[in-house]
Formats: sequence, C-alpha cells, structure tokens
Amino acid sequence: MRKIVAVLPVTAAFTFALLFCYASISKALDFENFQVQLAQSPLLSAYAGFISYAVIVVELIIASLLCFKQTRLWGLYCFLGLMSAFTMYIYLILNYSDFVPCSCGGILENLGWTEHFIFNIFFVVLAVVSILMLEIQQFRSLVKPVTYSGLMIVLSCGIVVLIFLSSEHIIKKQNNFTRRYLQHPIEEDKVFDLGANSYYFAGADGEKIYLGNSTAPLIITSIDSTLNHKVELKVNVDQTDFTFRSVKAQVKPPYYYIYDGSVPILYRGKLGGINAKTISFRDAYFDQLKILDSAKFAIRTLNGKTENFTLGILNLNVNPKVTLLDNIIEKQKDGVFDSDGLLMQDLNQDQFIYTYFYRNQFLILDSSLHLLRKLRTIDTVSRAQVQVALLKNGQHKMNAPPLMVNKGMVAHSGLLFNQSNLKGKYETAEIWKEASIIDVYKTGQQEYVGSFYISNRKDGKMSDMMVTDRYLYILCGNGIVRYEFSKLFQKSFRGSRKP
Repeated sequence: MRKIVAVLPVTAAFTFALLFCYASISKALDFENFQVQLAQSPLLSAYAGFISYAVIVVELIIASLLCFKQTRLWGLYCFLGLMSAFTMYIYLILNYSDFVPCSCGGILENLGWTEHFIFNIFFVVLAVVSILMLEIQQFRSLVKPVTYSGLMIVLSCGIVVLIFLSSEHIIKKQNNFTRRYLQHPIEEDKVFDLGANSYYFAGADGEKIYLGNSTAPLIITSIDSTLNHKVELKVNVDQTDFTFRSVKAQVKPPYYYIYDGSVPILYRGKLGGINAKTISFRDAYFDQLKILDSAKFAIRTLNGKTENFTLGILNLNVNPKVTLLDNIIEKQKDGVFDSDGLLMQDLNQDQFIYTYFYRNQFLILDSSLHLLRKLRTIDTVSRAQVQVALLKNGQHKMNAPPLMVNKGMVAHSGLLFNQSNLKGKYETAEIWKEASIIDVYKTGQQEYVGSFYISNRKDGKMSDMMVTDRYLYILCGNGIVRYEFSKLFQKSFRGSRKP
C-alpha cells in the first residue's frame, strides 16, 4: 500500500503531463483547423479566438508544473480543474447542444463523445486520488484536499456553464461574425435539366413550381413538384406598344402576373390560360413587386420628390391607388445605392421582409408594410460602403465597386435564408470558391440560427433559390436542384407558422 501511495501520484502526474503535452502540440501544429473546430462548437463559438490560444498555453503550463516535485501538487489541482472543465463541456454537448459536432482529433480521434466523457471522468477521479495520496505522504488531514478538490471541480464546471450561456447569447443575438455551420441540414434529393440558364423562380403552389425566363419573358414554365414533367405556357398580352426593359413573371394561384415596372403597366392572366389582360396602366412605376391579392400589391419605387427608394402599396380598388411609405427604407448616403435591397414575402407569416444589399440589416413588415422590427445579419457592415457621384443631369452613379453584404434571399415560415457575400471569422477562401453560403435567421426576433453550404456544380453557382416546408430548390446552371430539409428544419417550419 505504501508503494502504491508513493508511486501512483508521480506516475499519474507524468501521464497527465504527457497527455497535455501531446494535446497542446497537436493543436499548435494544426492550429487553424483547431480554431475552426472551436468556432463550429455549439458551446464555444463566440470565444473561439481567445480559447484557442488559452487552452494551448494553459495545457503547457500545467504539464510543466506536473513535472517538478515542488509544483506537482499545484499541477494536479490545475489538471483537475481543466479536465473537469473539459468533462462538463462534453456533458453539455451531449445533453444541451443544438447539435453534436465531430469529435476531436489526435489520439482520441476514434472516440465518440460518450466514450470521451467516460475517459475524462476516469482522469478526473485519478487526479483526485493522486492529490489525496500526496497529502497522505505528508501525513496531513484529508479535509482540506477534499474540500479544495470539490471547489476546483465546481468552479471549473461553473465557468464552462457560464461561457456556454454567454456564447449562445452572443452567437444568436449579438454575433461577432462567427458562423456556426449546421450539421447536415439539407441533402440533395433530385436534379432536373432545364436546358437553359436563364430561368428564375416565379412562384409555387402545393403541386407545381413556376419559372420565369429572362430571355423569353412571355413564357411561364411549370414543373411538377416531383421534378419529372415540364410544361411551357406562351402568354399573350393585350397591349404591346411599349419599350420594355426587363419583363418579369410572377405567380400567385390562381393567377399569373406579367410586368415591367419601368413601364407603368401590369397584366394578369388565369393559370392555364394564354391571355393576360391589363389590370393597371399609368398607376405606378416600380422596380420590385409582390402580390398581396389579385388587386393589391406591395411595390418598391423611386420617390419623385426625395429621389430615394421607398416602399408603397398599389391598390387597384381605391383612389388614390398608390400609397407611399417613405419612412421604411432608411437613407445613409444617397438614398438609392446605399438603401438598395430585396423585398420578399413570407406567405405563411403574412409578412414582408426587406433586406439591404450593402449593410447588415433586414426589416420585418406586416401585410400593410408597417415596420414591425429591425434585425441584423451577423456581419459587421452597419453602414453601406458605396461611393456615389452625382452627375450634372441629376443621376447618381457608383464611382467605385461597392461592398455587397447580402446577395440573395428568400423567406419562409418565420425564417430568412440569406446568401451572404462576406467571409466570416476562421473561414478560408477555398470554401467560398467551392460553394455558396446560406445564413439562416429567425424573423420574429434577433436570432441567428446557423449556416450551411450549397456546393457549386460543374455548370456554375447557385443563381436563385426557393423554400417550401420540405424542400430547398435552387437554380444552378441549366438545372434545378432539389434538397430535402432535415427533420429538425421541417419541425421548425411547422412550429413557426401562424395559426
């Protein structure tokens, strides 16, 4: 027994030192990957920068303390504290995490999280036993070492819990541009060859997806939801004596709509019918339109008085037909380029979302375009970085390439899917060359949900996307690709839908 008391603490101390030396050197040699792994941790994302350095330094210091007789007891207490913190971290991962990330590398690479948890508990117990045996060698009372060991374990675990709670708040509410990539949120399901790369999503119902075509603007293409059959409808409009710039189609069953806001005319036709009649003429110029009902529309236009972008309602059943809401879109510099963005519609929430292209903000609006809340994307560009020159003829022109923040968006059932154009912390340029990055936000409150990749295909990058309860559809090159959402995403859609 005396031999065990004499030998075990020393053997354990050198084992702990070897473990920490190996762990710290492994992290240092693959530091970039280690930092990325911490950034993707569901518990430590917000503090990945500080923790990545601190863990390596602390492990080396503790390993040094364990190697010398004079500092060995201090080293054992420090080892106990850090190992307890690691153990609590794994416990939180297994029981309170939104997802379980990949296990760590190195010597423990083949261990799952549960096995790793048991491994850590063994070393915590061994550290406590080693501390007690060192005290026994000095014929001291065990009351103090037991108390100190208990306090060290409680303090270390408490710090990890506080970091977890703080990190979750920062990542979801006050993100410092650290992306958290969700675990397998989508899985490629089916691909359909469209034969051209000029399509865009025009609408959908429960059975069909509708596509417009920028090179054949009077053709509306419908594809069944199984992506097996394509039908093209050539539309005839009743007035054509205009110089159109960019004719678009939009579908909201049972009607389709044809328009070009640079010409103040709007056509409407019944789905399945080839004739579209004029329902609005000389009522409003606009560059974006969303359908409220068959005679009421949300538009974005240029205010003739302020020369700034503004939102408005076009209602064909009242006079005046156009109501402008000048206080929604906020000017920062010129009121045009700096406030440019995309107006989207969340049909399940009966809301509109306006997302700025050049700043980290999106606006949640009710069905009457009244502002409900202002929310932020996770990047740090709060002011549009655009340089605008005012020409003699009164036109505004950009005189330098702008910094685009948000590239493309779609909203569905209380979630905003935003194609970001900026790299976050700990992300490599290679990732951005190979994929489009989609950040997901809640629209009911300031909360970042997570991000995922959409890998590029041989014929190009994603050009447009559409979301339903079960699928994410993208247009990429000549094809339409269907991804199925994970059960967790589908559940979140059902939970956020208005009754």
